[in-house]
Amino acid sequence: MTATQDKPAGTATPDTRTINLIQGVTEALAEELERDSRVVVFGEDVGARGGVFMATAGLQERFGRGRVFDTPLSEASIVGAAVGMAARGMRPVAEIQFADYIGPGFDQLLSQAAKLRYRSGGQFSAPMVIRTPSGGGVKGGHHHSQSPESYYAHMAGIKVVMPSTPYDAKGLLKAAIRGEDPVMFFEPKRLYRASKGEVPNHDFTVKIGEAALRRTGNDLSLIGYGGVMPDLLKAADALEAEGISVEVIDLRSLVPWDRPRVLESVEKTGRAVLVSEAPRTANFMGEVAYVIQEQAFDYLSAPVQQVAGFDIPYPYVQDKIYLPGANRIVAACVKALNY
Repeated sequence: MTATQDKPAGTATPDTRTINLIQGVTEALAEELERDSRVVVFGEDVGARGGVFMATAGLQERFGRGRVFDTPLSEASIVGAAVGMAARGMRPVAEIQFADYIGPGFDQLLSQAAKLRYRSGGQFSAPMVIRTPSGGGVKGGHHHSQSPESYYAHMAGIKVVMPSTPYDAKGLLKAAIRGEDPVMFFEPKRLYRASKGEVPNHDFTVKIGEAALRRTGNDLSLIGYGGVMPDLLKAADALEAEGISVEVIDLRSLVPWDRPRVLESVEKTGRAVLVSEAPRTANFMGEVAYVIQEQAFDYLSAPVQQVAGFDIPYPYVQDKIYLPGANRIVAACVKALNY
């Protein structure tokens, strides 16, 4: 069954239960390991320890060392092994301990995973998932807090996903594992236990490439993904208190991204504010802004606004200033409204 969820989950019903985002990840991995013998899970400390954030806790004990196992501290080897396994018919799910660490495996992704289907004329493919905690907000410092998703959005041939709710984390991860393409699956670490919501008791997936409408409105479109989504909703609440109707869209997927839903919203409201915590220059949201001005220019009542991180390494001490909090988002919305 494929399902979508437009609004954050509320109170659990007899057909659902409430979990947090990291539990959604763990459940997705467990269910796919159970469902498909081709699925394997591996990475640094993912076995007996269960990963640095415990996302794989209990999986090795349940499925054995042949299905869930530790690797050396070598991201190039982790990604390279995933490519080889995928090419030979397996369904590897590799964890990179922090998104900041993917660099050594970058060439394997760019030159091998992204190209395999095309360079082989369709004889081989790379149905693999690279899971990795991403983003700031947990006092991780310069090398544990970056948001590098834009690099991978530029790699033609790789899908890029970042959920913000337990429902999406579980449903999107299951869809990624079952798909036929390599997927970069970024998990906003500050939401691992902060984001709670209901998920169905039955098997489900969330289609990659469909955004979620978190809130309807008529005056302005507020668009984001990942760790910033709670701040978007706080900003929308603050503006609603002043009589401003804000529509909130969670992209959930960057490649592919939901152009029709974004354009439909902007054509209705005439104003768009785009939010992410990655550095501003070459930010993926610049692509969204371009498509809006290219295809919805005649509907715009104000220039598209963007709220992002700054063009500096992630600042450990001043992370609250760096991250696009509700105050910065509201200020951008007011600028658009007053144009």
